[in-house]
Amino acid sequence: MELHDVAIVGSGPAGLTAAIYCARANLKPVVVEGLLAGGQLMNTTEVENFPGFPEGVQGPELMDRFRKQAERFGTIFVPGDVVAADFSSRPFAIRTDERELRARAVIVATGASPRTLGVEGEREYAGRGVSYCATCDGFFFRDREIVVVGGGDSALEEALFLSRYGSRVSVIHRRDGFRASKIMAERALRSPKIEVVWDSVVEGVAGDGRKVTEIRVRNVKTGEISTRPCSGFFVAIGHVPNTAAFRSVLPTDAGGYLEVRGGSSFTSVDGVFAAGDVHDHTYRQAITAAGAGCRAAIDCERWLEAQGG
Repeated sequence: MELHDVAIVGSGPAGLTAAIYCARANLKPVVVEGLLAGGQLMNTTEVENFPGFPEGVQGPELMDRFRKQAERFGTIFVPGDVVAADFSSRPFAIRTDERELRARAVIVATGASPRTLGVEGEREYAGRGVSYCATCDGFFFRDREIVVVGGGDSALEEALFLSRYGSRVSVIHRRDGFRASKIMAERALRSPKIEVVWDSVVEGVAGDGRKVTEIRVRNVKTGEISTRPCSGFFVAIGHVPNTAAFRSVLPTDAGGYLEVRGGSSFTSVDGVFAAGDVHDHTYRQAITAAGAGCRAAIDCERWLEAQGG
C-alpha cells in the first residue's frame, strides 16, 4: 500500500493552508477532501474580511484559489469522507468509503458545521440573508431589520454584535428566559436596539427569490402565527464539530471538539495534529482556520524531522 508522509483530512481554509505549507516543505501531502469539499465557505457568497481582497471575494472562488495554490506545489487530492481511522500504530491508517490510506503523520482539519433549524426556506436562502456567522455577515445588514434565533451566550453575543449594524435586532427564543449567562442576558435586555420575542419559534423563512424578506414565527404557548420582516436571519444555536470518525481514537471535549496540547496543534497521539474549527469553538473564522492550518503544518514538519526525516 502506498505510504504518504502526511495525510490531511478536510479541505477548508485550515486543511488547504496546511497542504500548501506541507507541499512547500516537500512532504507531498494527500488531502482527503470530504463530501463538502471546500468547507463552509462554499456556502458563503461575499467574503469581505479575508485579507488581500479589498473588493471582497466569493466564498467558492476563495476556496478554489486555496486549492489551486496547494495543487501548484504538488498536493494530491482524494475525494470522499473519512469513515474510520486507526492511530494505534504508525504508519497511521485512514479509511474512506473507497480506499485506505497510510501516512506517517495526519492533520485533522474537518471543521465544524452550524446547527440548522431545518425550516422551510432556510436552505434556499443560505448566503442570501440566512447566515450562521454574525462576524462574517453583519456588515451587509446595516440599517436593516435583523433576526437572531437562540437563547444561549453565543446567540446574545451575536445579537449585541449585530445591534451595531441593524436598525433593530429581534431575538427569537422558545422559552420565557435565556439560557445565557446573567451578564449576557442583562446586556441584551438593556440594549435599546434589541427586542426579545419570548416563547416563540421560527417556522419558515420567505423571500423574493433573491433575498430574505420575512420570517414566520409561532408562539409555542398560544399557537399564534405571525410574520416578521427581516433582511438578515441569523441562526445561533451552536455548531457541531465534524469529529465523528475520530472520537474513538482521539480525545474530545464535552462539545465534541478535538483536544490539543496547550497552544499547539498536537493531539494526544504523537504524529496526529488538529487544525481549524475541529478544535476551535471560539473564533471560527476563515483567517484563524488558515492560521491554524499553517501552525499544524509547521508542527507536523518539525515532528517528522525529529523522527528521522
